[in-house]
Amino acid sequence: MIPENRSALHQQVDTLPEMVETMMDELVTAVRHTLTPALSQKISRVFTTGCGDSYFAPLNAELAFEQLAGLPCEPMTAMQFARYAVGFLPETGRGRNLVLAASVSGGVSRTVEALTLARQAGATAVALTGNPTSPLGQAAEFVLETAVPPLPAELQGLIVPGTRSYVASQLALYLCAIQLGEHRSHLSKTTANQLRRELAHTADLMAHTIARSDKTTRQAAEAWHDADHFVFCGAGPNVGTALFSAAKILEASGDTAVAQDSEEWAHLQYFGRQVATPTVFIGAGGWDEGRALELVTAAKAIGRRVAVIAPQDSQLANHPGADFRWETAVPTRECFSPLLTCLPGTLFAATRAQLLGEPYFRGFGGGRSIEGGGGISRIRSSAQITEVRR
Repeated sequence: MIPENRSALHQQVDTLPEMVETMMDELVTAVRHTLTPALSQKISRVFTTGCGDSYFAPLNAELAFEQLAGLPCEPMTAMQFARYAVGFLPETGRGRNLVLAASVSGGVSRTVEALTLARQAGATAVALTGNPTSPLGQAAEFVLETAVPPLPAELQGLIVPGTRSYVASQLALYLCAIQLGEHRSHLSKTTANQLRRELAHTADLMAHTIARSDKTTRQAAEAWHDADHFVFCGAGPNVGTALFSAAKILEASGDTAVAQDSEEWAHLQYFGRQVATPTVFIGAGGWDEGRALELVTAAKAIGRRVAVIAPQDSQLANHPGADFRWETAVPTRECFSPLLTCLPGTLFAATRAQLLGEPYFRGFGGGRSIEGGGGISRIRSSAQITEVRR
């Protein structure tokens, strides 16, 4: 049976509602200070970039920038942006391309490279980081500080798959979208303030989501004990959630986990020969709802074990074919839904690792090392290019 005590990752998830409540006012002020009216009004396009969790959060925020700021937004991995895209930014005038680069530590080599080259290419370069004096902070034209509050004493010093910094980056990006929308008159001041209140209320919704999905994610972890690989599917703002959820499995229990766009699952994973692969469909009860319902039916017809992550009153959360329903609280708008949909998958990963007795990050054994940002992976010491390539 699954131990009743909560693991370090469970406990870190438990801290998220209070963290959001604590950070909101400071983040609102920081965003207002960074994205001034003069800067906001000259922006014509947004690019977001980062690595790992700091890429998934910008990917999830694409809809918010397009819907709330009224600006085209292109999220990219730092590798794609720095090595392949930065030399071909739209020629709309100096400073009119806004590049938001996320890295909590501020020391990820590829993200530093991306922001350095963004400035070289004439973009407005903003670092979202918890460490303003870091290499990323030094490479930026502007720094938006996203440092998270200290953990409770009993959790300090533990190396746990990231959750708090990911949520902090999401909050900051959503607030940037709102700020740009207000300054560019895409949103009225009244609407912008209402959206900020909705984000603040997310703290309560997160607490309800954790309470609603904790038991069912534990039940799924126990029922799927025999599985050795997992698939997470999402659409729109929850493609990044699928990637984040798969990442937590990899980091926490070391199992093979992949993420897929919901529609692409029907074109690809649908033909996988492992019949009982646990497959999780993530929905927001929005534009993705109809297709998600069809896909759950299809997955069950070919023998998949299925869980859904969806708002508690949505059709997807009540799909009769789902084996497990990891419900999120309501109401929340679709562009903000990743703040809630990221929680059940993380809880599942925490319980899976606890059930297997598997150390997070494999204990950095087997040739891995925590030194230098992952030892041989060199994520913090990789050589950087210094000139834009065209």
